[in-house]
Amino acid sequence: MIRSVALKNFKSLVDFRIDFEKFTCLVGLNGAGKSTVLQALDFLGNLMLEDVDVNRWLTSRRWKASDMLSRTAGEKYRRSTIHFEVEMIVGEASVRWSGGFNCAEPFLRCTSETVETLDGVPLLRVRDGRYSLGDEAFRQIDFKYQGSVLSRLKETVLKSYPLLQAVRKQVASIQSLDLLSPSQMKERARARSQVGLGGEGLAAYISSFSDDERRELTDRLRRLYPLFESVEVVSMRSGWKDLVFTERYGGGLVSGARHINDGLLRLVAILAHLVKGERFLLFDEIENGINPEIIEDLMRQLVEARQQVVVSTHSPMILNWLDDETAKRSVVLLYRNEFGHTRSVRFFDLPEASKKLGVLGPGEVFLDTYLGEAVASLESAY
Repeated sequence: MIRSVALKNFKSLVDFRIDFEKFTCLVGLNGAGKSTVLQALDFLGNLMLEDVDVNRWLTSRRWKASDMLSRTAGEKYRRSTIHFEVEMIVGEASVRWSGGFNCAEPFLRCTSETVETLDGVPLLRVRDGRYSLGDEAFRQIDFKYQGSVLSRLKETVLKSYPLLQAVRKQVASIQSLDLLSPSQMKERARARSQVGLGGEGLAAYISSFSDDERRELTDRLRRLYPLFESVEVVSMRSGWKDLVFTERYGGGLVSGARHINDGLLRLVAILAHLVKGERFLLFDEIENGINPEIIEDLMRQLVEARQQVVVSTHSPMILNWLDDETAKRSVVLLYRNEFGHTRSVRFFDLPEASKKLGVLGPGEVFLDTYLGEAVASLESAY
């Protein structure tokens, strides 16, 4: 599980740190940095993919490399390097992965990188064009790479370093669906290992499900849509896949994905990721396009998921379906200080919010708190 992330020089995350629970909910005013945090996590996850291609990732977001760099940082950070530090629990070990990513177009890679246990045992060190595994001597980096050096090390090399293998797997498991788009989810797709940012490839992803996984997905959807019967994948020519839905109207109403409502498609994408894999899942504005009547059950499934989940929301309704103890741990308020830098604080650590929680539900406290004043009081405390 990823416990915390610190970033310097990524958009509004100039000198930023955030702690995560198994389920974390980000709240804050428009422009506070909620989407930026999800983008930064997605960026870190992509640095560790085996087939990492930073240019491809940038293209998927329609960014240039320079777009990642902060425009509000002082002289100290006005360089082309993004610094990061990720602390995680891997098995029974606490591990830190840290480094500096050079955004200059010829590089797009970590020019410095360290993986170590929190008690200081080195697992990987990268500096000055050389790397070292464990307590071995440094050796020259004799391969081309983007992203992280760890992403490029062969399994045969890492065989003697199972903890490094686990770190790579855990960071690479970060999956963002922060740009879910019904138009992209409705499209036919060829086989792929994961769904894209906008939901593209959903049909091909579900086609990889086992019978048990498909049954679980159907059961989860029926809990939210009682008239839902099944979702099937139809194989087309040249390996294309398409989704077909059956609803319990009349003798059974069969519809292709292009004729299914946007909210149901969004739920299919969310729940499919709770069924398959051990990914660290990121969802922006989780309430979008979903009927309020089914939010309670959806939130229960997200909180109880075996995966680590981060969502953002503007809706008090989302918080109201969290019990008080979960809300205290998991709701994080993001705000920007006078310099435009994003900061984080647990929402219910605010004295005003904590006091109200004794008599109101979490969502009611959120609705009854003027965030502008709360942020001003936080800034005046510094």
